[in-house]
Amino acid sequence: MARKEVAVTQVSPTLSLAALEQLVGVGGLDTVIVAFADMQGRLVGKRVAARFFIEEVATRGIECCNYLLAVDVDMNTVSGYAMSSWDTGYGDMVMTPDLSTLRLVPWLPNTGLVMADLSRVDGGPITVSPRAILRRQLDRLGEHGFLANVATELEFIVFDEPYRQAWACGYRGLTPASDYNVDYAISASSRMEPLLRDIRQGMQGAGLQFEAVKGECNKGQQEIGFRYDEALVTCDNHTIYKNGAKEIAGQHGKSLTFMAKYDEREGNSCHIHLSLRNHDGSAAFPDAGRPHGMSATFSSFVAGVLSTLRELTLFYAPNINSYKRFADGSFAPTVVAWGLDNRTCALRVVGHGCDTRVECRVPGGDVNPYLAVAALIAAGLYGIERGLEPPPPCAGNAYEETGAERLPSTLAEAAALFGESALAREAFGDDVVAHYLNNARVEVAAFNSAVTDWERMRGFERL
Repeated sequence: MARKEVAVTQVSPTLSLAALEQLVGVGGLDTVIVAFADMQGRLVGKRVAARFFIEEVATRGIECCNYLLAVDVDMNTVSGYAMSSWDTGYGDMVMTPDLSTLRLVPWLPNTGLVMADLSRVDGGPITVSPRAILRRQLDRLGEHGFLANVATELEFIVFDEPYRQAWACGYRGLTPASDYNVDYAISASSRMEPLLRDIRQGMQGAGLQFEAVKGECNKGQQEIGFRYDEALVTCDNHTIYKNGAKEIAGQHGKSLTFMAKYDEREGNSCHIHLSLRNHDGSAAFPDAGRPHGMSATFSSFVAGVLSTLRELTLFYAPNINSYKRFADGSFAPTVVAWGLDNRTCALRVVGHGCDTRVECRVPGGDVNPYLAVAALIAAGLYGIERGLEPPPPCAGNAYEETGAERLPSTLAEAAALFGESALAREAFGDDVVAHYLNNARVEVAAFNSAVTDWERMRGFERL
């Protein structure tokens, strides 16, 4: 349904509080979503009456249950979290709107949205919030005189069945929106164009700057790219886009998934591109006088990310399914290696001059962007602070690199490495490490107790 057109002086999709009040006054907006990203990277929060938002919530915030950062993907309350439990009564926390993120939501009628920061009811910080974790690393980066620009490239698979029908059949037997590999194909992807166009236009109307869309290798798989921005802005936009794309797909009677590995074919990636700027706006990564055109800062940043890749993989690949994507010869990385424009490596250095950047190819479409970008910054700072130098870049097939360390192959392995990481505890804090380790333990325990279709097929009759 199209948003009601009204005459307003501010045409930008981002809204000042005054512009919001003007929209409310002429009947062009009646609801504001106040939301944040939970541990799983999902948008959660409340729909608030627009007038109430202006009069109360914009300045004072609004409460929600603190269990929203202490549940599994099914919203089950689980034990092991210090901040929220039956013993502490599952109290409230406060969502305080970040008014710089206030915007229109074109695919929902008369609706705005604002991202929120979280605090305890006594004003204390919620340090395990993904947005707070990223803010802490951005503050550390600022102390070194740098700003981070980031872009995320999310892939998804489109199906012809709507979400409720997909749920009812256990997500089995779904019909992909294409019948074969449509990587860069125009004609085959045009079948999905009504949906893809609405997603692109909807995001443009919400303030995201669309660049390009392309078909990918799996059946029904697509990628929509958006322009880079400051790291926190990009992570907010990523979360809004992922939520909105699902809502728009539902309006089209279709479904789509960002899960890292839907089937045995190619998985959904989320490559993260990152570059640093000095406070004067100049690019910190290029240096034409050094090897590969990489400044000392850039070389140390890459070295830091590479040397800590295994111990921080939990923040790049947070779910059981994430590790199914790591397969040799699949364009998803399996070894700890970096290269110059080399898609077989976990880290790919690309661009020229001011465009020089590192692409981390480890995350899948299921990643929480705040955590992954926080990990990249923490790892890069580790390298910068120690003046590390990376090994020579991999010039060939990284999948066949002899002696190279491999990425963790399971969530349990990644969690163990994360728990032992001195860097993780120094950069994020013991409370954050304990919180996300508990999340991993919950997921591993749930998976280990499940009986899968694969087991039934193998064992029902023949074992």
